Amino acid sequence: MDTTVPTFSLKDLQHGARQEEFRTALKDKGVFYLTDCGLTDADQQAAKDIAVDFFEHGTEARKRAVTSTVPTIRRGFTGLESESTARITNTGSYSDYSMCYSMGLTGNLFPTPEFESVWTGYFHRMYDTTKEVARQVLKTTGTEPAGGVENFVDCEPLLRFRYFPEVPEDRSAEEEPLRMAPHYDLSTVTVIQQTPCPNGFVSLQSEVGGAFVDLPAKADAVLVFCGAVATLVTGGQVKAPRHHVAAPGRDRIAGSSRTSSVFFLRPDSDFAFSVPLARRCGFDISLDGETATFKDWIEGNYVNIRTTAQA
Repeated sequence: MDTTVPTFSLKDLQHGARQEEFRTALKDKGVFYLTDCGLTDADQQAAKDIAVDFFEHGTEARKRAVTSTVPTIRRGFTGLESESTARITNTGSYSDYSMCYSMGLTGNLFPTPEFESVWTGYFHRMYDTTKEVARQVLKTTGTEPAGGVENFVDCEPLLRFRYFPEVPEDRSAEEEPLRMAPHYDLSTVTVIQQTPCPNGFVSLQSEVGGAFVDLPAKADAVLVFCGAVATLVTGGQVKAPRHHVAAPGRDRIAGSSRTSSVFFLRPDSDFAFSVPLARRCGFDISLDGETATFKDWIEGNYVNIRTTAQA
């Protein structure tokens, strides 16, 4: 298989162009770049700057004030190495070498009014784009979810801004190869705006054609991962690729920090799916019965684990 990650224009897709190519990319790869989608690097800049400033200069008291005490609620600040994708995916015990700020439609925890203003505007711009990406995926696959497309995409979104600082030597690739373990997203689609590592190291990688390939940041383009929900709602027409965040080698630690704005378009908690189909599609799911809800799946991830993560 060609391991090139394709680039599509959202405007082209909206006008019905490149449909067969898009359909093939959804089925075989489940990851693509998207241009002309209404999001630019400038949209992320203000949100990134105010978040990183809080991460680096906020007092411990201010950070505690916006840290959720409920691990199943993704809101506010999450400290460095406080989450472990490896534990939730049963692939190891190492932590995610990142810190995070999360927000949704309600229940948010903002450090300052200025932070709230900047992030609320950014959230809704990303939400609008991500909903439109989901519409195009559903249209191209000929999928009409129960209740209609608009009800399905008008759902429970989550925005997580991750800051991956330079790793210490004991987290270099020679010691622990990954900043975040391989996983697929529990979303319909995930839209990512990432900044490149200053030294040129490419940290984000996705499994394509049986190998993990680099996913570098591209100017004024977002990266899209199709999630497990897209696989299920389309009856297996869409691939949910595994992806991870690699650590640099010792000789590339300097200048290897990066940020990633990750917008998960999740279905409503009562979205029902076939458990046997989920298993046939390769998803690690321990739920019993023929059907389950998205709430069941999410809550099942927290059994005996205090924290979880998605990249």
